[in-house]
Amino acid sequence: MSVELIVPILGESITEATVTKWLKKIGESFEVDESLVEIETDKITVEVPAPRAGVLSEIKVKEGNDVNIGGVLGIIGESDGVTPSKEKKQLQEEVVKEEKTKTKPDQNNQNNLKKDSKLSPSVKKILEENNLDSSKVKSSREDGRLTKADVMEHLKNLSQNNKKSTVEREKIVPMSKIRRTIATRLKEAQNTAAILTTFNEVDMSEIIKVREAKKEDFIGRYDVKLGFMSFFVKASVMALQEFSAVNAEIRDENIIYKNHFDIGIAVGTEKGLVVPVLKNADKMTFGDIEKQIIELSTKAKEGTLTMDDLSGGTFTISNGGVYGSMLSTPIINYPQSGILGMHNIIKRAVVVDDEIVIRPMMYLAFSYDHRIIDGKESVGFLLKLKELLESPSAIILGI
Repeated sequence: MSVELIVPILGESITEATVTKWLKKIGESFEVDESLVEIETDKITVEVPAPRAGVLSEIKVKEGNDVNIGGVLGIIGESDGVTPSKEKKQLQEEVVKEEKTKTKPDQNNQNNLKKDSKLSPSVKKILEENNLDSSKVKSSREDGRLTKADVMEHLKNLSQNNKKSTVEREKIVPMSKIRRTIATRLKEAQNTAAILTTFNEVDMSEIIKVREAKKEDFIGRYDVKLGFMSFFVKASVMALQEFSAVNAEIRDENIIYKNHFDIGIAVGTEKGLVVPVLKNADKMTFGDIEKQIIELSTKAKEGTLTMDDLSGGTFTISNGGVYGSMLSTPIINYPQSGILGMHNIIKRAVVVDDEIVIRPMMYLAFSYDHRIIDGKESVGFLLKLKELLESPSAIILGI
């Protein structure tokens, strides 16, 4: 008895998905809970498992096509005695037909070569090795006999012509659901919010000293390296607690001030930018933050993030420095009101106590919604971050 492979419920706001890749072919057998097909929504990519053991007898939705939640992706048949579906038969016939057409030119060339007795052994060998028809090669001799130079010139011309014809000036690739959603939301943020960006720089010397002094102890206690991001998450939470408008959002004609601190960490993947969220970051230790960042980043790159991993978020941090960015103006993750942009750390000459010294410096960019956050608040928020990051003892002690 056959059963239908159904698109599972993936979240309240998700109504459809796109089939990105079938992991099993028609006629292939599998065990229960084995992944059969990969589907993509506007937020996550998931693999749909087999509800029972059997064979894939029919594909209802091909790769690249959309399907509604609850829709039928394919048909699962019994593992024994399953008759190949009509679609499978058609595919098999097409493969056989294609193989036949591939062999025809070779056979024709061989026949032509046998008929032409005037060719020298060296010319025959080149023609056979390259599957060439001697009648299509132009001779440079008056008697029309082909020489080795004629065949080599013909091959050279074919190579140049093939190169010109195969090099495409444009490549058209349909946008994935994730990429379409990113484009829509970024444009929505620009069209809705009044986005401004303010900049500052932070001396990373003290944080680097702490990391160097405590790296072994930290690994021994938490089994993970102490990175820069945990300092920025902790500093952001403390600054948000002081500047509540940055942790708020506009909803209709109301301002919603959030009393929880869920920090989104922007992660770049092959399919686009995703923002998994550290829930209740204010209650997390440095070790908790570092562990969860690694876990979420790994899930993002493997495409295994869940809706819970991506839901919520009151403030976002984006680290363009990992790609070598020196300065940028990040776009807020709407409907949030602020986003912090980190950048690469570069040793620069700065003035400290009237002396020129070399320090590891990082530019910070804070983009904010000017409808809810005033200029004074935005500058104050970024200055508070700078103060905390340059004195990490305050972050560690939470004061």
